[in-house]
Amino acid sequence: MKNLCMLAICLIFATYVSAEGNPEAGQKKAAACAACHGPDGNSANPAWPKLAGQGQKYLVEQMLLFKNRTRVNTLMNLQVENLSVQDIQDIAAYFSNQVTTPGTADADKEHQGKKLYKIGERIYRGGNAATGVPACMSCHGPNGYGNAPAKFPRLAGQHAFYTATQLRAYKGGARLHPEDHLNAMPRLVSYMTEVEIDAVAEYIAGLH
Repeated sequence: MKNLCMLAICLIFATYVSAEGNPEAGQKKAAACAACHGPDGNSANPAWPKLAGQGQKYLVEQMLLFKNRTRVNTLMNLQVENLSVQDIQDIAAYFSNQVTTPGTADADKEHQGKKLYKIGERIYRGGNAATGVPACMSCHGPNGYGNAPAKFPRLAGQHAFYTATQLRAYKGGARLHPEDHLNAMPRLVSYMTEVEIDAVAEYIAGLH
């Protein structure tokens, strides 16, 4: 009986470790990801997101959404279709352990004489009560580091172009989520103007 108990404990522990992912194994498995996202998860192309420092649970979840085609992107759907759940866990563990390179907001961009990133800062930190836009930091944190246990993604330093593209995907209904608490994004972004989307994305790019 004692041996059976020990075996059960070992199996539970092994399952837990496996679920956490192996960063070293993930580095090797992420070789194909480097072409777009960079070897350390810091992409050079603003159309592709930085993955470095992103919450592991969030990364796992998004790859699974790509794998089952709930989230549609032709390139990503193909990239993950042959990955096992363990492969996904390992890759997520690797990228989540990398350091995000700081980004910068474009200080030259303006709207009606106001710095665009300053407009974004106001929305990010205080929302827009007149139109029902909540403060972004209520979920993603004042420093933009997100909430890893809740799977709210890290935003700080993300490319402005990518962030704005995703916000528009939420607003247009192209990006949905099966979990209700995360599926609030399409509704919340629907209250934002095009200028507010670009402004928030610009502010987030320089947030660190």
